[in-house]
Amino acid sequence: MHDENATPTPDESHAADGGLSRRSALRAAGIAGAAGIGLGAVGTGAAHAGTAEGAPAGRAEARSGATMVNVPFQARSTVRVGIIGLGNRGGSMIDLFLAIPGVQVVAICDPVKEKIESCAKKVTDAGQPAPGTYAKGDHDFENLCKRADLDFVYVATPWDWHFEMAKTAMLNGKHVGVECPIAMELGQLWELVNLSERTRRHCMQLENCCYGKNEMRVLRMAHAGLFGDLLHGAGAYNHDLRGLMFDPDYYEGPWRRLWHTRLRGDLYPNHGFGPVSNYMDINRGDRVTHISSFGTPALGLAEYRKANMPPGDPSWKETYIESDRTISLVQTAKGRVIRLEHDVSTPHPYSRINSLGGTKGVFEDYPARIYLEPDHGDDVWHNFGDYAEWDHWLWKEHSNPPGGHGGMDYIMIFRLMQTMQLGLVPDFDVYDAATWTAPVPLSHLSIKAKGEPQEIPDFTRGEWRKKRSGVDSAKPSA
Repeated sequence: MHDENATPTPDESHAADGGLSRRSALRAAGIAGAAGIGLGAVGTGAAHAGTAEGAPAGRAEARSGATMVNVPFQARSTVRVGIIGLGNRGGSMIDLFLAIPGVQVVAICDPVKEKIESCAKKVTDAGQPAPGTYAKGDHDFENLCKRADLDFVYVATPWDWHFEMAKTAMLNGKHVGVECPIAMELGQLWELVNLSERTRRHCMQLENCCYGKNEMRVLRMAHAGLFGDLLHGAGAYNHDLRGLMFDPDYYEGPWRRLWHTRLRGDLYPNHGFGPVSNYMDINRGDRVTHISSFGTPALGLAEYRKANMPPGDPSWKETYIESDRTISLVQTAKGRVIRLEHDVSTPHPYSRINSLGGTKGVFEDYPARIYLEPDHGDDVWHNFGDYAEWDHWLWKEHSNPPGGHGGMDYIMIFRLMQTMQLGLVPDFDVYDAATWTAPVPLSHLSIKAKGEPQEIPDFTRGEWRKKRSGVDSAKPSA
C-alpha cells in the first residue's frame, strides 16, 4: 500500500483475501449466481434494495438488542484467536498476531492441507502450542467457531463467505473481525448489525487503511481544527489488478474476477471510505445519507483477456458487467460530500486518493501534499512531512512496525488486541462495518437507475448524533 516515503506497492494482501480452496470459490460463485445478491436479477430488470425483512433501504429497523455503541470488550490477559482462511492475506496476517505479546493463535482453518501445515508450523515456531486445525471441507469453520477456548475469530476468505462466517462466529459467542468487504448484500449488513446487538459480540470490518500513517495524521489534524469546518473528502481503490485476476493461482476460483460478472458498482469501497468517514466523524456526530453512482462501460477485462488469455481458457465463458471505473458521490447529514472511486480493470498507478478539504485548506495523497491557511498563502502545494508532530500516538510508539502495507496491518492488529486485553471500546464497530460496505450494493442500484440517489440506512438507529471516540483514540494509561 503506502507510506509517505515510499512508492505505493501493489495491495497484495488485501487483494488476496482468499484462503479457501478453488472448489470453495467455485461453489460460492454458484450459489451467489443462483440466489442473486439481494438486488434482484443482476444486470436485468428492476433491482430491489430492501433489507432482509423487506423494509426500504434507508429506514432503520426496530432494534433487536441494546446498541453496541461504546460497549467495551471484557478485559483478558491473553486473547485467544482463531483464523479462518490461510491464503495470501490470512497466511501473512498470522505472523502479526503471533508477534503481539498476550495473543495466542489456538485454531486455524482452511480446506487446503498445505496451508494448514505451513501456518501450524508458524505457530509452533513462535513458541506457542500447536493450534487446532480445521481442514475437513468448506464448512469446517463452523467447528472452529464452536470451540470454547476462543475469544476472537479473524476471517480472511473470499468475499462470498464473509457474511456466513461472521454470523457463525457471533452465534457461537465470539467477537469477529472480517476483511473487506464484510458482506455483499444490504440485508446481510442489517443482519450482522442485529446479530451483534443480540449476541453482545463485536463484529468489525478490519479496515487497515484507517491505521495508515498519513490517514492517522490527517485524522488528528482534522479533529484539532486545522482544516477548519470540513466540507469534502475523497477516497478510492484504483489499483490495476488485471494480471492478478487472470492468474489461476492468485485468486483461487478465480473468485474475485467472477464478481465482475455480477455487479456494476463499487466492489471495494472500504479502503477509501473508512478513513474519510473517520475524518468526518461519520456515526459519531454526522452520518452518510445518500449515494449517487455512475459507471463507465465494462471493457478492460475483456480487452486484457483478448490480449493475454489463450483460446479455451475458462475466462472466455465469462461476460463482464462491472464498470471499469465507478464514481460515487456520498452526501452526509451535515451537507458534506464524499467522492468514492473504484477501478481495478484499467492501467493506473496505485491510488487511494485520500483527500480532505475544509474552510482552511486541503490535503491530497499520492503523492502526499497539503495547503493550509494561515501556514500557506502562495497557492502551491507544500510538504506534508512538515506536520509530523501530528502523528498518532500509535505511530509514535511503533515508528517501524513489522508487516506489510507500510506497517498499517500491524498497527491495526496491535490496537485491536490492545482494546481486547485492556477491556476498552473498539475503535470501530458493526455500525461502521455496515456503513463502509453499504456502497457495494447501493452503488450497483444507483448505476442501474442512471445515477438516482439511493438512501444509506442509519445502521446506528439514531446513535450517530452522539459524539464519541473512534480511531483517534486516547492512549491507554494502563
